[in-house]
Amino acid sequence: MNKPSNTTSQNPQPDIDVITVAQGEVIAVRGSVVDVMFTGKLPAVRNLLKLEKSDDGNAAILLEVQTQLDAKRVRAIALTPTAGLSRGAAIQDTGGPLTAPVGPEILSRMFDVFGNAIDQLPQPKNVEWRSVHNVPPLLSSRSTKTEVFSTGIKVIDLLVPLERGGKTGLFGGAGVGKTVLLTEMIHNMIGHHNGVSIFCGIGERCREGEELHREMKEAGVLKDMVMLFGQMNELPGSRFRVGHAALTMAEYFRDDEQRDVLLLVDNIFRFIQAGSEVSGLMGQMPSRLGYQPTLSTELAQLEERIANTEAGAITSIQAVYVPADDFTDPAAVHTFSHLSASIALSRKRASEGLFPAVDPLQSHSKMLTPSIVGERHYHLAQLARQTLAKYEDLKDIIAMLGLEQLSQNDRKVVSRARQLERFLTQPFFTTGQFSGMQGATVSLEDTLDGCERILNDEFSTYSESALYMIGRVDEANKTKEQPTNAE
Repeated sequence: MNKPSNTTSQNPQPDIDVITVAQGEVIAVRGSVVDVMFTGKLPAVRNLLKLEKSDDGNAAILLEVQTQLDAKRVRAIALTPTAGLSRGAAIQDTGGPLTAPVGPEILSRMFDVFGNAIDQLPQPKNVEWRSVHNVPPLLSSRSTKTEVFSTGIKVIDLLVPLERGGKTGLFGGAGVGKTVLLTEMIHNMIGHHNGVSIFCGIGERCREGEELHREMKEAGVLKDMVMLFGQMNELPGSRFRVGHAALTMAEYFRDDEQRDVLLLVDNIFRFIQAGSEVSGLMGQMPSRLGYQPTLSTELAQLEERIANTEAGAITSIQAVYVPADDFTDPAAVHTFSHLSASIALSRKRASEGLFPAVDPLQSHSKMLTPSIVGERHYHLAQLARQTLAKYEDLKDIIAMLGLEQLSQNDRKVVSRARQLERFLTQPFFTTGQFSGMQGATVSLEDTLDGCERILNDEFSTYSESALYMIGRVDEANKTKEQPTNAE
């Protein structure tokens, strides 16, 4: 993971035919923005330009054409550091866009945006190189089946059921548990998900990538997994394309091998942020709150490729950082519109020790209808949400006057809601080394059974802490003391 991003001398992008491609000359370098003049045919927008070796002897420099300035000049954005690049340097047009490796040999491997192996293993040989820029599947080829995708996490399966082949967003500010929830989903899904998992790290810290690779290897699930990383220290042009490269790999497994794909993206906000940086570097006028004017289009070009077809499904779970916990931020608003389920993580619940810190009132799923999940599940989910909403309304009264001033019925509602909140917490396998608790995977039937019994006051004589951080409701211990961080 710590391999520097300027090692593209080993870049396995397809070789250039120097006889047929255009030759150009650098006429201006402004940081990551490079203007190149061509005497012959002008490269197309999105074409990759290459300088084999810079003046200071560093590795090859790769640029992507963003716009054609006139009949002879193009403006490109650097995908690798431009140190050593100077005016007059000879540039070659590769004749095509950035490509990604696809094929059975990429399984269990870790790559960067250029297809370089970054797991300290030899570069895979028998692979095909495909453009990272593809169009979404036609509406006529998409599947119309609707299925629920079970995660084994109680609060999600009950209140925010996921869709097979759908797009799910994990929304939250910094430090509320997006990455932890994402890795727990990987752990839980590997057992009953027989397809391929692709993890795409956009703007990730190298520490997080190394830890995830090690954990997946120890769990024995790396054989059906591919990892791609555009690290935090890399240039915005590189981070902006790593999501497209991951989708090219996902489309290969879906269309060519007809396998289901689980695509995990951490973090889609970093994709938007990289696009904003590229837009600023190119001199485009920013729109609201400084975002690029093309935010909606760029996000749609990525999201619409995630789709179900008759051949297979790409199910996507995406972490979305919410700046300053503001859900009206344009990045969050535009991402919301593409999703079939939105899981909002709450800093307040995290501070109360209620993990996973899913906000049951702000999270929602299009799958939660009687015709899809069934009457019992729908009814229990609505009842649980109403109970928690009523408790939220009563919190101000409790804070001012105390619990004793509530009516008998309201006190029962508060008791049920607090027990539900504790029951919907869950020990995770991925945090067992920190919490000292054995992780638990809970079936949907056990989750529904537990909620039904709590709402029917079967546990009214139990302390709230008896239901805290357990799996099935039968594990509740009547004599368990209340932990201090659960209040």
